Amino acid sequence: MNRNIQYRNFNIEYRFDDTSNPDSRTVEGYGSVFETPSADLGFIETISRSAITEDTIKNSDVFAMLNHDTDKILARSRYGEGSLELSIDEKGLHYRFEAPKTNLGDELLEHLNRREITSSSFAFTVAEDIWEKRDGQIYRTITKIDRIYDVSPVFEPAYPAAECHHRNLPSEYEEELKKLEIRMEEKPIEKPIEKPIEDPKDELTQDENRMEEDPKEKPN
Repeated sequence: MNRNIQYRNFNIEYRFDDTSNPDSRTVEGYGSVFETPSADLGFIETISRSAITEDTIKNSDVFAMLNHDTDKILARSRYGEGSLELSIDEKGLHYRFEAPKTNLGDELLEHLNRREITSSSFAFTVAEDIWEKRDGQIYRTITKIDRIYDVSPVFEPAYPAAECHHRNLPSEYEEELKKLEIRMEEKPIEKPIEKPIEDPKDELTQDENRMEEDPKEKPN
């Protein structure tokens, strides 16, 4: 279990150019995507479909901020209520909000329109996860998220490409790795040795050899 706030990034989808409503300021996308392996973070991570529930949303105070700047609040979901709409579907954690009619809202829409913002960063804490090592690669499955903190449009991902492909496990996961290595080193259950099936002819030959060595065993 890791209580540190963690960040993951996904490409965002946005809509504010509805032809039926040229004044639309709707921004929407996914804070997280389920059952999809991540890039190499030093391990491959997957968020299970059951990791986020309606209770997770109701227990979380979630902000939409521009580039994680706490002075640039775009919307908020306070325990399931507010200007930031959060919902769960088959794909993942969906978010939706109306860009505020402020300089900040206009700034966000301009960056989105110019494709200068193409990712959203999802901040959360983990309640339960599973670590495995297969074929030299470390895998982590998040099975339960404790709380969500923000779903923020960002200019630069928290894991840029130069960092996503390194093979060193980030320091905050070293304890989990040690536990994993201990489990891997435990002695496996030994399978019983199966006695080879003998050819009946071999048994007859063995009996004849014993009888020749000991005449008492010869039949009368």
